[in-house]
Amino acid sequence: MANSNQKDLFGTDGIRGVAGEPPLDPATIFAVGLALGHNLGAKPASRRVVLGEDTRESSRWIAETLAAGLRQAEIEVVAAGVITTPGLAFLTTSERCGAGVMISASHNPYRDNGIKVFASTGFKLPEEDERAVTREIYRMLEGGEIRPARLPLQPDSALVRHYEAFLRKAAGTSWKLPGRKLVVDCANGAASALAPDVFSHYGMQVQTLSNQPDGRNINLDCGSLHLEKLQRAVLEAKADLGAALDGDADRALFVAADGRIVDGDGVLWAASRSMQRGGTLTGGAVVGTVMTNLGLELALAGEGLKLLRAPVGDKYVLEEMQRSGANLGGEPSGHIIFRGLATTGDGLLTALMVLRLLAEQGGSLAELVDGLEVFPQTIRNVRVREKTPLDQLPQVSAAIEAGQKRLGTSGRILVRYSGTERLARVMVEAASADDVDQVAAGIVHALEESLAAK
Repeated sequence: MANSNQKDLFGTDGIRGVAGEPPLDPATIFAVGLALGHNLGAKPASRRVVLGEDTRESSRWIAETLAAGLRQAEIEVVAAGVITTPGLAFLTTSERCGAGVMISASHNPYRDNGIKVFASTGFKLPEEDERAVTREIYRMLEGGEIRPARLPLQPDSALVRHYEAFLRKAAGTSWKLPGRKLVVDCANGAASALAPDVFSHYGMQVQTLSNQPDGRNINLDCGSLHLEKLQRAVLEAKADLGAALDGDADRALFVAADGRIVDGDGVLWAASRSMQRGGTLTGGAVVGTVMTNLGLELALAGEGLKLLRAPVGDKYVLEEMQRSGANLGGEPSGHIIFRGLATTGDGLLTALMVLRLLAEQGGSLAELVDGLEVFPQTIRNVRVREKTPLDQLPQVSAAIEAGQKRLGTSGRILVRYSGTERLARVMVEAASADDVDQVAAGIVHALEESLAAK
């Protein structure tokens, strides 16, 4: 494990890495459990922690190693077994736990994994607690105090049923969609067993894809990052719509009957109009991110609503929602937060809310998002050796400046590093698709020349 001068372990979405390698080696994982346990023990809070995991082959041993660290700190451990990340967040509060820990790397490949910690409130662990836990982890590792072990876990299936009951209550039970056909891609992830039960109560014909996890096929050519499979299935089945989840089911993207993709911006547009008409939209605004399409901002303005932009990451969206008083926010990637119902993005809840809109308004998914003119946008990923500050890369800065000059006021450029992977992300958005492609290509080339991994 690296020394204490290393950057904080916690990124924008917890601790992530390759399972078995630092910071997800047994010693560090055990230290995370022990340090988190000590952090809880210093507070007047519950000394219970609920653990959840996704379907990766590494998730169980990571959970058991972390549980052993918690137990050594005299913390009671409750195991939910395989459950979604938002399900784990819900259980943290409903079971009155001092914290909840989800073992998952969300949409990443199976070799990766992660540790995501929720406070007793169901919100992500505050950054000051993350820093305190990190300091203790480094201290213990450098002092040679860690002797990793595992605590065998016996998951309580009643906890998953409790979450499923919450979803039905949150989405309501008075609406039905008889005769409608839904295709759900579970990404071979945490919702694989749960999704069929969740959607079966609403009178639809439900077809499931990618719901046979084997430990290594999570997110593999399926789910919200790979919509081609769902598009084909929707068209072949002549379904009314499709929903694609990711590995831990905290996001959902959709496919309309004609194969058209509806992303998180489309969901925010449909939900905001419905909520505004019903008088339930608060704050006079919807919270998006710097990645939110300019088309949504313009469409919302036409309805007298503001778009507030937060940094990428659902925890930043939630923070802006809390500051502004907004109760609807999300990201194009499909993390949608219905504040008042949930404390984090929830793919299953988002899908249920979209289906409820269809039941209440009739028509199709395409009609729900009518009026949203999406600007051409591309997002390119460049794998990098290191995350050198962009303003220290003259070739990249010049490419961005030239691109913005070409786009003028009718387009946007955003270049940033991923918070969870060694990637630089290039987003270009403009009225002209040709401008988008050429500007993005220029910036990608500059990044590859400056930083590309060999």
